[in-house]
Amino acid sequence: MDSEQLHTRRAARAYERQRRQTRRRAAAGAALVIVAVLAVMAVAGAGGGPGSPARHGHRSSASRSPGAARPGAPAPSRARGGDTAAALGTASGRPGTTPVPILMYHVIAAPPPGAPFPGLYVPAAEFAQQMQALKSAGWTGVTLDQLRAYWQHGARLPPGKPIVITFDNGYRSQYIAALPVLRRLGWVADENMQLSGLPPAQGGLTADQIRGMVRAGWELDTQGISHADLITLTAAGLHDQVATARQIIRHRYGVPVNWFCYPSGHYNATVVAAVRAAGYVGSTTVVPGWAGPNTESYRLPRLRVLGGTTGSELLTQIATSRSAGAPPTAYGGA
Repeated sequence: MDSEQLHTRRAARAYERQRRQTRRRAAAGAALVIVAVLAVMAVAGAGGGPGSPARHGHRSSASRSPGAARPGAPAPSRARGGDTAAALGTASGRPGTTPVPILMYHVIAAPPPGAPFPGLYVPAAEFAQQMQALKSAGWTGVTLDQLRAYWQHGARLPPGKPIVITFDNGYRSQYIAALPVLRRLGWVADENMQLSGLPPAQGGLTADQIRGMVRAGWELDTQGISHADLITLTAAGLHDQVATARQIIRHRYGVPVNWFCYPSGHYNATVVAAVRAAGYVGSTTVVPGWAGPNTESYRLPRLRVLGGTTGSELLTQIATSRSAGAPPTAYGGA
């Protein structure tokens, strides 16, 4: 079994079904208040909101990473009365409260013959159709750093309902097939790369392709050096996978690397402590649900998108998974 199949197998074991339905987001009255404040600011000649928020998480004035999409950058469109999604385009200065879905993708290509887990392959045309369905439904792709700045500081987000699109492992198809689709929409995404174990010869990203993602405004995060099962490692091995990986990526690509992604969703209290000690501001899991400002930042849920999912089915998956909420208290996700 080659390394790509091994990573695919590990990811597939983490699959959990999304369930239960919930009601919609914030009350229209709150949106009207925000719109009114925005209108007053416009009349008074007030400028945009606060500057780009911290990518390191402790201060809103922390250093910024390269890339086009920064939390304070996009100019908001005028919010319509009662439109909570449009109101998210403002910078209120107060911590945001809207929960947000985080999507999880792997290979953006048709599965090859004999692929052990073909569901982890989303064909390029299918991915494009899913993204168009999201756009038509009012969603807008943002990064985890932008989302955290909104939740913590009320930083401005692009107009629309925010959604985070993450890609695991670092497959070349994410650059070749996914990036052009998102670029046409004006969206950004998060790449959870690994430093070894998925070389270009086996469908992995090249260094130049990774830099291209960063130039396009994508956020660069990590699953560690080799997509190892972190709960089985020694203290030294865990440090290498978590802390050393972050140091290497920060130095090589000049980006903060604020978020860790647990390989195959495997983690425990020791792993969380190592991730925290390495300076990450949070982590993503494979537990389904929406992430919110009160979700424990080192256990953010995500929604796995499988091959064969139509655009309308993806919208239903997102809507029905909202009530799942934060991950359960117990560690682990596989």
